Amino acid sequence: MLAAPDLAAAVAEFTELTGVVPVQGGQHLGRGTANYLVGLAGGLPSADSAYLEIIGPDPEQPPPAAPRPFGIDELTASRLAAWAIHPADLDGHIEVARERGYDPGPARAMSRAAPDGERLHWRLTWADLNAGVALVPFLIDWGSTAPPPSRGLPEVELVGFEATHPHPDEVRSALAALAAELPVRAGNRAALTAVLAGRHGPVVLT
Repeated sequence: MLAAPDLAAAVAEFTELTGVVPVQGGQHLGRGTANYLVGLAGGLPSADSAYLEIIGPDPEQPPPAAPRPFGIDELTASRLAAWAIHPADLDGHIEVARERGYDPGPARAMSRAAPDGERLHWRLTWADLNAGVALVPFLIDWGSTAPPPSRGLPEVELVGFEATHPHPDEVRSALAALAAELPVRAGNRAALTAVLAGRHGPVVLT
């Protein structure tokens, strides 16, 4: 999830750096956000189903009653704010994670309107997405809705993906409970870093 204070500017910058034009995902009605999507090739065990979502304020919607997710309202520059995994059995995965000592939260129903008018529905575990960068992934289940990578997204190569945290073992413990793979090294702040193959060399998103 690349959260941006200006969605159009973030998409334009991504296009300039990578040479890949993200496609419009849709609007999160009532939440004041919209998104653009691009597929991620390589770099992950599930690279065939991985994608990057660029999310930011939707100029076609009025300001929402609640803060926009991922701290978007407070951002002055784009940042990698969160990531997700999609287990085969969402409810079972939640139960196992709790047994292992980590509670990802309950699964909640979500939806958005696609540009062609189709209404997309999914469920996800909704952690506090306004509490800074989320190194531990949320979980998503697309149900009967076709996930974005199956919709013919343009692709950019993902060269690497990692995290830093002042106390990396705490993050590694939660990742292990979710059976989620992400290298975590010690650093002075919590951050996600993705390296993409760009138009003129590596592009680092953080």
